[in-house]
Amino acid sequence: MARRIHSRLPAHVPFEDLLQAGVLGLLDALEKFDPGRNVQLESYMKFRIRGAILDELRSLDWSPRELRRKARRIEEAEQQLRAKLGRDPTTPELAAALGTSVEQFHQLTRELRGLDVASLNQVATATEDGMEQDCASRLASPEAASPLEICTGQQQRSRLEEGIRRLPERERLALTLYYYEELTMKEVGEVLGVGESRVSQLHSAALARLRACLDTMALVPHGQGSAASTTNASHLKSLQS
Repeated sequence: MARRIHSRLPAHVPFEDLLQAGVLGLLDALEKFDPGRNVQLESYMKFRIRGAILDELRSLDWSPRELRRKARRIEEAEQQLRAKLGRDPTTPELAAALGTSVEQFHQLTRELRGLDVASLNQVATATEDGMEQDCASRLASPEAASPLEICTGQQQRSRLEEGIRRLPERERLALTLYYYEELTMKEVGEVLGVGESRVSQLHSAALARLRACLDTMALVPHGQGSAASTTNASHLKSLQS
């Protein structure tokens, strides 16, 4: 199954990753299979293996789904026009088939170039002495600041840490269970002994307090480490946007 799915994917997707995901899906199927449900083991295993492989592919694909859909639309339109015209279609013809202007089409193709992925082992250039240099050798130094560190800054992290420390205990616990223990709202409610709707209220109230905290609080001193780990969940998923 992994080989069949891999045959339809771009070359940069590692077959070994899909195979490993499939093995994990197989083990999960064997563990969870219930003979009492009158389902054949083979059919159940195929279902779980395929699901595990597709989940792995989704985790590897960083691009927005909408952009992927647009790429498929362009590819389908190009194939249809090529079959109809007997030649490669021009840019104005493709734009017309997609119902967009030429300028919008060019903008879309520029966005789609970002979907191309290259191997780090691919030769990027040759040095003066004729030695080949791969893409990995041109990556930024590990000591360099990451984009996240540059964009967020210590001030925002410190404010968020202080805001979390000031939350009521139940709201703070709800956030911890939801973001760090990765429980569902229903599971959080079971831990707290309340209904799912009440957990949603606690969650919303906590995020509202933290948004206000980020808007109004002055910079607090660094080094108050107990809450530092709390900011690691991508700033609480960017405060749920």
